[in-house]
Amino acid sequence: MKLRINLPSGVFLEEEVGAVVAETAHGRFCLLQRHIDMSAVLVPGLFNYRIDGVDTYLAVDRGVLVKQGHEVNVAARAAVAGELGSLEREVKRMLEEVDEQERITRSAVAKLEADFVRRFMEFGRL
Repeated sequence: MKLRINLPSGVFLEEEVGAVVAETAHGRFCLLQRHIDMSAVLVPGLFNYRIDGVDTYLAVDRGVLVKQGHEVNVAARAAVAGELGSLEREVKRMLEEVDEQERITRSAVAKLEADFVRRFMEFGRL
């Protein structure tokens, strides 16, 4: 299979691989060449691919994986290659960043809701 990982900055990886293992919110899965075409939403986690029986690991941030025919295309926010120990730390950092972004988003939505209610109440007084 041809694996291609795209990041916002450009192509991160383009290799012929025998297998791909990725992680979704529902767990990890493995793709082989003869598997059915599919798509999946990736969560921050470990991603690995196999070339000639040797596994290579990456830390991948949120993204989308699409397998079509003999091609697997991944579009991700970020990817980092390295050894498993350092990749585990990178995945934790990515998850902490997601948590912080979600906290900021929830705060902004709460402010919008409060402003909407305040304006609605003012409208009723007119």
